Amino acid sequence: MNKDIKYLGIDISKTVFDVCDNNDDYYQFKNNLSGFKKLLKLLGSNTICVMEATSYYHLRLAYFLIEHNQNVSVVNPLKIKRYIQMQLSKIKTDKSDSKMIQAYGVDQEPSLWFGQSKSQQDSLQLSRLLSLYIKQSTQLKNKIHGEEVLGTPSKLVVRSLNRQLKSLEKEIKTLEEQLLKNVKLEYQESLTLLKTIPGIGDKTALMLLVFTDGFTRFESYKELCSYAGITPVIRQSGSSVNGRPRISKMGNPKLRNLLFMCSFNACKYNKACKALFDRLVAKGKSKKLALVAVCNKLLKQAFSIVKNRLPYDANFRSVLVNN
Repeated sequence: MNKDIKYLGIDISKTVFDVCDNNDDYYQFKNNLSGFKKLLKLLGSNTICVMEATSYYHLRLAYFLIEHNQNVSVVNPLKIKRYIQMQLSKIKTDKSDSKMIQAYGVDQEPSLWFGQSKSQQDSLQLSRLLSLYIKQSTQLKNKIHGEEVLGTPSKLVVRSLNRQLKSLEKEIKTLEEQLLKNVKLEYQESLTLLKTIPGIGDKTALMLLVFTDGFTRFESYKELCSYAGITPVIRQSGSSVNGRPRISKMGNPKLRNLLFMCSFNACKYNKACKALFDRLVAKGKSKKLALVAVCNKLLKQAFSIVKNRLPYDANFRSVLVNN
């Protein structure tokens, strides 16, 4: 442990955030720009601010600190929770949580968090809004169908639903165009390379780059598979516990769902994926398990192609980067 580094534990909520430093001094600030500036006055050059990834509430403070050249570490809340449980703590308050986060930083020395580029932040916001609008669009289509099958549908209701659907579809088109523009600006070559993989279409390639930040944050495909939550979890202990292996699902659910839907096409058009699927099914594995394996295969192909800057070749067997 580097004794020159000071860790600051920050517990964040919607309106305030609680801070505990190495000397057990405790502070509370408002979760706004005024509170951020007050916190900044407490920080030194060798200070690392440790905080949980609390939905969206931590992001403004984290980016504010990075913009002011401060060190930030954003930790998975589950790690903090398990750490607190290991200490057998009987107190649960914002003050005690900030102290435990500070102690976690000292003991575990978590890696620094560098955030995302402005373009990547914009792309993620666009993708989230797109996902919402697409769900609403599906609901409206189902509602219109439900009204039309009635014997005497209300013309006013149907017209209103159609207007809403038309407006939503216009917004979806605008957002998709802007998202494509953002990705092309940063990852045009990667987008072109990904589309050479059989089973990965335009939208899938686009979203893969958005969810992974162009694969720039991963040094190996194993890290990427873990991020997607499609790595196996094995539960075995002695002779009494022998659970079936399952995927962890501790990762990005949107990326995982995208890959799973894409795996159906890959089983039809991707030679390597089809061979893997058929081989596993022939061994008696379930089709769902075989599809998860195809998801892993697709992600490995995508990672290797983008990192090596080479188009897909069905007849070429390469060694994956950092395998």
